[in-house]
Amino acid sequence: MSVIVTGSIATDYLMKYPGRFLEHILPEQGKISVSFLVEEKQMSRGGVGPNIAYSLALLGQKPQLMGAAGQDFGDYRAWLEAQGVDTSLTVAFPDEFTATFTVITDVEQNQIAGFHAGAMSRARELTLRGLDPRSIDLVIISPNDPAGMLKIACECRELGIKFIFDPSQQLARLDGSQVLAGLEGAYALTVNDYELELVKSKTGLDDADLLGRVELLVVTRGGDGATLMSRDRRVDVPVAKPKAIVDPTGVGDAFRGGLITGLVRGYSWEVTGRLGSLAATYCLEQAGTMNHRYTLPEFVARYRESFGDAPELEDLLVGRQGNQ
Repeated sequence: MSVIVTGSIATDYLMKYPGRFLEHILPEQGKISVSFLVEEKQMSRGGVGPNIAYSLALLGQKPQLMGAAGQDFGDYRAWLEAQGVDTSLTVAFPDEFTATFTVITDVEQNQIAGFHAGAMSRARELTLRGLDPRSIDLVIISPNDPAGMLKIACECRELGIKFIFDPSQQLARLDGSQVLAGLEGAYALTVNDYELELVKSKTGLDDADLLGRVELLVVTRGGDGATLMSRDRRVDVPVAKPKAIVDPTGVGDAFRGGLITGLVRGYSWEVTGRLGSLAATYCLEQAGTMNHRYTLPEFVARYRESFGDAPELEDLLVGRQGNQ
């Protein structure tokens, strides 16, 4: 099964603030000018593309990562390959540096983040053309250079490739017409509950309109789980109880890794959503987006502990062998 993950590649700087952001934000002032003294700082590998691909690899898939990195990508590339991620479609531009993501998280898991594009702005130069579209089961278009995201969506439509539109963090940069262009021909739209309202606000579409444009709408709702829905079906997915809540950064990306695994393997929506939920919980329990690890037997055992048994789990256990 061939899955191509397109998305940002970045170095993450993760910081923690031991208080509540909302105590220091005064909306009646009409502006924000505030600084937070943080207690922790951690640097780690990140970017939405690798985050999703990493969880796919943990779950037995062999994803291909398509993204734009910089001259400093050598060690990162080697590490991803060692984790089971195919980076042959990733271009390291020698005159650029890999993008940088900086985020501060408060005690209530609220986040304030900034992103410097760096080499990511060159993602518009990447293309699916030249690949055999018949060999590609699914492409996910996750946050990246906006022009590059819309280019890949267009190519998927023209080449007849099934794709997921996952605009999330880039909704702030996409206008309504661009969101509609990304949705055109998409199999699925993946957003969190806040992003769903942004999509509706920017496009003027309501839930029914969106479900008329995509076959599957996936909405993550933090501690309230997630929802998978079509025009005639809705499945609400519970969270997998975490052993600890450490850092929410990358949790949505891990969810997408589990979601895609279930979709490409043809599992029921109930199991597919629960794979995403558990993959997200593993990420939540560690600082950083790719510092969690598990074997397939460990994952399946915890799935059964969290949600009960399902016949698809035996197929998942042989998934890696089937994708080698």
